[in-house]
Amino acid sequence: MIRVRGESSYLPTTASFFGARWRAASPHRSLVSGFHGRRKRTRKAHESRRHGGSIIERGCAVWIAILEGFRACWFTYLLLFLTDIGLSPRDAAVVMLSGQVADGLATIFSGELIDRFGHFKVWHLAGSVLVAISFSSVFGGCIPCNIFGSHSLTMETIGYSAFAAIFNVGWAATQVSHMSMINCITLNSTSRVVLASCRNAFTMVANLSLYAVAGIVFTTTSSNTHDDIENQYRWIAYLSIAVGCCFVGIFHLGTREPRLKANACVDNQARISWDYWFKKVLYYQVALVYVLTRLVVNVSQAYLAFYVINDLRMAQSAKALVPAIIYVCSFFVSVMLQEVAWTGQRLKAYYSAGGILWVFCGAAIFLLPRNMSSFIYVLSIFIGVANALIMVTGVSMQSVLVGEDLNGCAFVCGSLSFLDKISCGITLYILQSYQTTSSETQGDLATDAYVSVSRFGLGLVPAFCSLVGVATTYTMNLHPQNLKSTLVPLLE
Repeated sequence: MIRVRGESSYLPTTASFFGARWRAASPHRSLVSGFHGRRKRTRKAHESRRHGGSIIERGCAVWIAILEGFRACWFTYLLLFLTDIGLSPRDAAVVMLSGQVADGLATIFSGELIDRFGHFKVWHLAGSVLVAISFSSVFGGCIPCNIFGSHSLTMETIGYSAFAAIFNVGWAATQVSHMSMINCITLNSTSRVVLASCRNAFTMVANLSLYAVAGIVFTTTSSNTHDDIENQYRWIAYLSIAVGCCFVGIFHLGTREPRLKANACVDNQARISWDYWFKKVLYYQVALVYVLTRLVVNVSQAYLAFYVINDLRMAQSAKALVPAIIYVCSFFVSVMLQEVAWTGQRLKAYYSAGGILWVFCGAAIFLLPRNMSSFIYVLSIFIGVANALIMVTGVSMQSVLVGEDLNGCAFVCGSLSFLDKISCGITLYILQSYQTTSSETQGDLATDAYVSVSRFGLGLVPAFCSLVGVATTYTMNLHPQNLKSTLVPLLE
């Protein structure tokens, strides 16, 4: 039996079995009576979970959902917004890269401090404040330009880059603390995958809300001038912040810190050294799969709006409708994945299915001619399914890697996020560096598919990353002992 010191209840489905074992092995009636009292408290906790689910589970999902809504807006519309207001594709890439570098460095720093001191909610609150302030400053106009009275392209690039860096520092604090929190809520491997799928499902809800707002704004307002474009994105940003603040308040009022982290610190005062992870082959395999997964999702998200507007020449509303279809499908798949009894082989199989699906979608996107633009709606369904499969299983592989080593879980999440941010920033910068040249060679072909940066970013790059991710997953050895079901409750 695996038991975490200080825990006051067990999963009710195993209580009877261990109660019999305890009574048979112990000559002391006091121990038996104490155990029965513990079983009563277990049934009460079970009723709470049965009628409403774990408060921490729901709070975690709400927490990350709204922040992912900010992130969706960031990757989907930032490059498009910056180029629409007059920045060159390379300058827009500099803004994105500055944010990604700041994010990558902040994840390492946040992971180290969270492993040392804990307090997930404190990190979340501080990060949320930075995200709200900087998000409104980026999409609300160039504040440094107004302060210094200069609206030159250089000043705009510097101003947007500064607030992009602040936004990503805040995002790093919230993301690392949340992903670490998942591992500290429960040691049960299936429960961790359920939490990951719940996280992904609520992320889809937040993103759908964002794209609904964006669709209304793009449909009802004009975008003829520089000021019109800024007003469009300003409305989207302010509405997102207002909703986000409400749900941040719900999270802080409705959840409390998970106790497994505190118990792990009591059991073992020494933190796990970084060398411990660097000596594990599984660490490098999980890191590669996670980075490739994030590249698939983030790069495709960044070029989706460019693709439907510039390549397929669809209506302005399409840059909100197409992403919305993707997230609707991802939501339903994420919900269904919560019902799966997870093993190492199933994690690998589901990830491979999502990766292979993305390979076919990427090839179709790359070759899709403009006169068949409506076919993108069909592709969006399959992209949504593929995104859910690879994201839920890719994140869950981190939990398999962490296992019960909770004193190092924040470093694992932080280091993998660092690699994710830096690789994503560099990839987007390289692609954007060729954006002007590609745009000049697009021509007016209506029936032939032509090569553009958007087709590379939305088609070939995700397809290639998915293929490499599937190959890496095949080499993984997810040991059964890393996936064992342990007797730790979700709700304390």
